[in-house]
Amino acid sequence: MWKRQDLGHGVGLRNVHYSHLLEHDPDGVSWFEVISENFIEPGGRPWAVLEKMRAAVPVVCHGVSLGIGGTDPLNERYLQRLETLIERLEPAWVSDHLCWGGIEGKYAHDLLPLPYNEDTLRHVCERVDQVQQRLGRQFMLENVSSYVTYETSDMPEWEFLAEISKRTDCGILLDVNNIYVSSVNHDFSPELYIDAIPPEQVGQFHLAGHTPKDGWILDSHVGPVPDPVWKLYERAVRRFGKVPALIEWDEEIPEWEELIAESKRAAKIEAGILGE
Repeated sequence: MWKRQDLGHGVGLRNVHYSHLLEHDPDGVSWFEVISENFIEPGGRPWAVLEKMRAAVPVVCHGVSLGIGGTDPLNERYLQRLETLIERLEPAWVSDHLCWGGIEGKYAHDLLPLPYNEDTLRHVCERVDQVQQRLGRQFMLENVSSYVTYETSDMPEWEFLAEISKRTDCGILLDVNNIYVSSVNHDFSPELYIDAIPPEQVGQFHLAGHTPKDGWILDSHVGPVPDPVWKLYERAVRRFGKVPALIEWDEEIPEWEELIAESKRAAKIEAGILGE
């Protein structure tokens, strides 16, 4: 079973805030999430900021390149470099996405959804087991936002994700915004998704903004968290309890104070629901 850590509320470590963080302590934030690939190579200003933050608060690693659902062999060089990063940084946990993004060495540089069926399930579980054995630790998988589905899918995404966690004992990074985005794009109930995920396996939440389009939604990570996502977060807190939550704001990133205010809003919602 995934062992949840009570880190509180965090934000992503982004370069627009480097100057502020080099000059000030990270007041108002309990932990940082870093994109693993941004720190594969040590040294320079990014690592100076990271090492200062790591001395002050916990840090977690969130990857975008594992391709756990792909058909190419797992990238040995990437795993070696990730292993080195983990040894040096000692993150509280490590995560990546439940997706694929390339074939035969060619990469789309996108997080593409999978067909949800038993064959894919066995394939992903085998690869999750390989990665966890290689890293010597459990890691978390995040549900991605999606814009297409597959005719070969014969189970809903939430059942697929829950079954992977059950079979491999990996944790779940539940992206509340991605659930909402995909629910609009594919016309399913986001509440049903939340209610189907096993509470004991959820180790982290993501909260983010998105961009409405003509009849669909783009997962843009722009702007503050929209009201429908906050509402779904409230349901998630009621079901899963006290889970570390991260504000993802990756485009048109605001000043530090505005980002921290958004994180504090998440903390206030959690405290109100849990009576703390």
